[in-house]
Amino acid sequence: MARITVEGSTLVVEMEGLDKLWALKSRLDIPLANVRGATFDPGIVKEPKGFRAPGSHFPGLLVAGSFHTKGEWVFWDVKDGARAVVVELADERYARLVVEVDDPRATVDLIERALVMR
Repeated sequence: MARITVEGSTLVVEMEGLDKLWALKSRLDIPLANVRGATFDPGIVKEPKGFRAPGSHFPGLLVAGSFHTKGEWVFWDVKDGARAVVVELADERYARLVVEVDDPRATVDLIERALVMR
């Protein structure tokens, strides 16, 4: 699972527990200027993941790390797809972040409010 916060003008995504190991990352810092929006999308886990480089993928259990698909990089950290949030990015290494969070609707609201306030 990941924890998403806003620190000043930065969206901070911190992987928790063993997700740091599976995703091979502990934190992502994204300028809010490069965040296009966020959605709650439990169905996204059914999408093809592409090529893992590096990361972990155990179908039906977890997907975590960097994946390349359809000409773009996507960062995943999801075990329970029912709590998946998709963050769309511009001008970043990743085109999207797909992460599991404790409260998807509150997380989307937090991101959308931060985008309006910037």
